[in-house]
Amino acid sequence: MNSTVPTEDAAPVSTVGPRRATASAGRLGQDIALVASFAALIAVCALMPAIMVAGVPTPITLQTFGVMLAGLVLGSRRGALAVLLYLAIGAAGAPVFASGASGLAPFVGPTSGYLIGFPLLAFGVGWGVRAILALGEQGAALKGFRIVVTVSLSLLISLVTVHALGITGMALRVPMALQDAFIADLIFLPGDIIKTTAAVLVASAVLRAFPVLRELR
Repeated sequence: MNSTVPTEDAAPVSTVGPRRATASAGRLGQDIALVASFAALIAVCALMPAIMVAGVPTPITLQTFGVMLAGLVLGSRRGALAVLLYLAIGAAGAPVFASGASGLAPFVGPTSGYLIGFPLLAFGVGWGVRAILALGEQGAALKGFRIVVTVSLSLLISLVTVHALGITGMALRVPMALQDAFIADLIFLPGDIIKTTAAVLVASAVLRAFPVLRELR
C-alpha cells in the first residue's frame, strides 16, 4: 500500500523587496542625472562672456540664473547638490568658473563670498519659494501674482545669501572697505532682477511641462 507523504504548499516568493530596490535605484539614477545636468548648466552660464565693470573686482555673469533655476526646479536638496557638484568640479581643476577660472584660487579671491553663497541660494529658493511655483494651474491674475511673489522672495533670499557673502568676500579678500564693497555690489542688482525673473518664468514653465518634477524636494 502506497503511503502519501503530505507536502506543504510552497510559500509565495515576495517581490516587494526587489521592486523597492529597483524603484530606489531608478530614483537614484534620476537624481544623479538631474544634479549632473544642472551642474553642467551652471557651468555653461558661468562660461558665457562675463562683463567687467571698472572698480568692481568681480564680473557680471549668468551664474546666478543657473543657480536660481537649479533650486526652483530641483528643490532644496537636489538644487544645492547640483551647485556643490559644480563647485567641486571647478575646485578640482576644471575651468568652469567665470572667465574660465579653476582650482582653489577663486575660493580665496574676490569672488569667494559669491561662490560660497551659491549653494545657500539654491537651497533657500528650493525650500522657501519652489512650493509656490509647484502649485497647480490657476487663473491668469492669480498666476501673475504668484510669479511676482516668487520673484520677490527669490531676490530677498539672494540678497541675504549671495549678496551678503559676496560683499563680505570682497571686503576681506580685495581688500576694500565694507562700504565700498556694498557700493560695488549694487552694480549686480539690476542684472539679478532680470536673471531672477527669467529663472522664475523658466522654472514655472518646466514644472508645468513636467509635473513629476513637482514631487522633488
